[in-house]
Amino acid sequence: MTRPAASKPFWATVGMKFLPFADAATKELPLGRLLRLALFQVSVGMAVVLLNGTLNRVLVVELGVPVWIIALLIALPLVVAPFRALIGHKSDTHRSLLGWRRVPYIWLGTMLQFGGLAIMPFALLLMSRPEDFAIGVSASALAFLLTGAGMHVTQTAGLALATDLAPEKSRPRVVALLYVMLLAGMMLSALVIGSLLVDFSAMRLVEVIQGAAVLTMLLNIAALWKQEARNKAATAPDRHRPAFSDVWRAFISEGRTARLLIAIGCGAAAFSMQDALLEPYGGEILGLSVGATTGLTGIWALGTLAGFTLAGRMLSRDADPLRIAGLGGVAGIAAFMIVLFAGPLGSPGLLYTGAAAIGFGVGLFSVGTLIAAMALAREETAGLALGAWGAVQATAAGLGIALGGIIRDIFTSLALADALGSTLAVQTTGYGIVYCIEIGLLLCMLIVLGPLAGGRQGVTPGAPKQFGLSEFPT
Repeated sequence: MTRPAASKPFWATVGMKFLPFADAATKELPLGRLLRLALFQVSVGMAVVLLNGTLNRVLVVELGVPVWIIALLIALPLVVAPFRALIGHKSDTHRSLLGWRRVPYIWLGTMLQFGGLAIMPFALLLMSRPEDFAIGVSASALAFLLTGAGMHVTQTAGLALATDLAPEKSRPRVVALLYVMLLAGMMLSALVIGSLLVDFSAMRLVEVIQGAAVLTMLLNIAALWKQEARNKAATAPDRHRPAFSDVWRAFISEGRTARLLIAIGCGAAAFSMQDALLEPYGGEILGLSVGATTGLTGIWALGTLAGFTLAGRMLSRDADPLRIAGLGGVAGIAAFMIVLFAGPLGSPGLLYTGAAAIGFGVGLFSVGTLIAAMALAREETAGLALGAWGAVQATAAGLGIALGGIIRDIFTSLALADALGSTLAVQTTGYGIVYCIEIGLLLCMLIVLGPLAGGRQGVTPGAPKQFGLSEFPT
């Protein structure tokens, strides 16, 4: 008598059931090598926490720098983001006598990121001295731009390298693992950097940021070491370089495309305006420490991961991706209302809840609009569709961050000067105006998106009906 096949224990099925990247490792790309390659995402996540979280709080509360300047500095790295498709194309067609396509770009991005972080603390401290303020602003702008450019170049070329190394069937899960490593790097960095800056001092700030610069170099070297094989045929000077102008004109001529891109821009701007304000809001209005406000970034990342997970489950049940994006907008409206009430009520718990809800809304909105962009494209224009999605997101996010800081400063000054009436003559007015504008932008996004939702016009036959972390590109 044959013995019945033993059922797998529960713990053996947990990874495959709840972790979409659990089977990313293959014979060609073992798990150890894959995890080592993913270290460049940890360095990028660390830089994101520093630039978008810790430093803007430190500059506002500890160093007294105007928020509009900080918002512009944080927005500078996003100037490079729309060119990520060009960076990837250049690495695809790179000419090299050594036979490497991705290594030169990853190394260039690493050096840019290291250089920006190395000079950043000294540039920031110069801004706190009135006599050196102009020099400090110029040096800080250079540091933020170098760091942001390095992040985008490293991440783009690194993802391309991972795609080269992974077999075709496992590529989506490899990308998923890399994206989850980015979120893990953000959450871990938020905890570590926050704990290191609990007792803030200028010297401690220099140590933390320059330590991050050194760690970035070490992580990226470890990630890059012996990953890409030399292939002189792939870097031959006579390789064909495809043109995109005709394809772009055909893509943008479709009626649904323009409306979808407008909705993406409204949503991205709405979710990004608070990027330079959330931590200062916690420090200035609620009196939270540097460590406590840095934890907001980690909570936001956790909420984003939860949004990705829910979107994946809804799409696996054939849900309309535009309805998922709209649900993200509704979650964002609720989140900003929670943050608005956290100040008057003096509740840090509400602020943390709002931060998690903002991330949750971002996760739903990003996945929904990405799938809709993919559905607009045919097979030969998939890269163009995703590039358009990323370019609009990045540009709108940069403008949103910059405008958020400027609007906050203008209305706070007017309120404290009693120009808006005695009722609004409080420090929270500027923040509240920005959060109300964000709610309005999300309402506009829902209005623009409405006619597209529910209908399946323009959806490509064979477009993905199922989406999880394994299908989400960074």
